[in-house]
Amino acid sequence: MDPVKIIEIKENVFADNDAQAERLRKELKSQKTFLLNLMSSPGSGKTTTLLKTVESLKERLRIGVMEADIDSAVDAETMARTGVRTIQLHTGGMCHLDAGMTKQGLQELSIEDLDLAILENVGNLVCPAEFDTGAVKNVMILSVPEGHDKPLKYPLIFTVCDALIINKIDVLPYFDFDMEKVKEYALMRNPKLKIFPISAKTGEGVEAWTEWLHQTVTEWIE
Repeated sequence: MDPVKIIEIKENVFADNDAQAERLRKELKSQKTFLLNLMSSPGSGKTTTLLKTVESLKERLRIGVMEADIDSAVDAETMARTGVRTIQLHTGGMCHLDAGMTKQGLQELSIEDLDLAILENVGNLVCPAEFDTGAVKNVMILSVPEGHDKPLKYPLIFTVCDALIINKIDVLPYFDFDMEKVKEYALMRNPKLKIFPISAKTGEGVEAWTEWLHQTVTEWIE
């Protein structure tokens, strides 16, 4: 009896997606549009952080936002009130976006006249980290209430990200959160990681984050 043929579908899916993501990055470079992939768990303050980011940069950069979620349009409606071009992406139950889905979203967003397109990915620390969206940079938000051990529990998302925003530092006195430990653990996963402690609520630390983003976008589109 012949042995059963085993096909590694997951590996093939990832390989196909990686190739599509690389093509998308080249297209974005030629169009001089920067794509940022923003990831976090639910409740980290992702939308509030994004609101602060957009408010800080919208006079200097032409910005568009794609709000990805399994359902609802709450985040897109909130973001649209900032005056930037915004669309909602429904994933149909999927917990992530891949390069093909992202490209479809960019086409609907009409990025020809945008400097910065931001994808607010589905709230999840696992699935979104596994799929290259074609973004120029990946950024994740970790909030203080989530604990400082997350780089140990969810290593991949820290590995694939270029910057880490540690949000809700205004509530540090109320939680057993060790800032030095989380930095140590995160840099252990990714020594090149840029780390920005902020409070999206009070605005503390936001300027350092947005200035880094502005410089990074400017270098890409020039």
